[in-house]
Amino acid sequence: MELEAAIDAYTGYLTAERGLSVRTLEAYARDLERFRAWVEDRGVSRVEDVGPDLVREHQVFLQAGGLSARSRARSISALRGFFGFLIREGRLEADPTELTPAPRFSLGFKGSLTLEEVDRLLAAPETSEPRGLRDKAMLELLYASGLRVSELVGLSVGAVDLKVGLVRAFGKGSKERLVPLGQAAAHWLDRYLAEARPGLLKGRLSDTLFPGRAGRPLTRQAFWKIIRGLALKAGIRTPVSPHLLRHSFATHLLEGGADLRSVQMMLGHADIATTQLYTHHTLTGLKRVHQRHHPRA
Repeated sequence: MELEAAIDAYTGYLTAERGLSVRTLEAYARDLERFRAWVEDRGVSRVEDVGPDLVREHQVFLQAGGLSARSRARSISALRGFFGFLIREGRLEADPTELTPAPRFSLGFKGSLTLEEVDRLLAAPETSEPRGLRDKAMLELLYASGLRVSELVGLSVGAVDLKVGLVRAFGKGSKERLVPLGQAAAHWLDRYLAEARPGLLKGRLSDTLFPGRAGRPLTRQAFWKIIRGLALKAGIRTPVSPHLLRHSFATHLLEGGADLRSVQMMLGHADIATTQLYTHHTLTGLKRVHQRHHPRA
């Protein structure tokens, strides 16, 4: 089978079946097209003629060209998905990427807040004012659910079921998932909906759960500024972002004994390897405790 036709079939499959975001699809297509052009320059145009040596040489070529380890890892991931698809479709018998390890790179994991820092941050909003009550509800919901900031600011009123205690989020690739709220977040959301949201809307009609100015959805940038300001007010020296609170949600769940697969589902990670970053961080903390307190460490 010609590489060009095989890549077209694979990208068509990704578009129709996997529900990936446009950005991810474009990145995979670029990686595969770059690989096709490179191997065809070497006289190979059929998928059956691509062997392990060629895949390894391509990785060396990318590294020599200055491509980052992160980008090279994405490239080999795209190739593994591509050749795995061809094997499942019966177009190929062996995976030429099987013996090529993905490059190692720093994943930029920035740790998490301590439980005491989270308590201080959640206590920082002035809940006697409508905006403060809104910010309190947003922080409680973010820490209770681990939503991405884009998911949080994009919520509609109907996405939250306080009776059942669930929030419906739409993540990357418009994938829907249900995440538990917890009693604290449900309490503050209930108060916010009854006491603050009507005043913020000033009679305007809107389905947006957390409106900003003129009833429009609060932007990611606006909430970023809000959480930074509240962190400073709480005396937290660590640079705080919505994503750090998402990190804290996952880390504290794992430290409390939650299983990795459940945390993956709540975070909306497509690949459990991403969720395992939090396990690594938790183990690093445990090692520090062991070294500090064990008599023979």
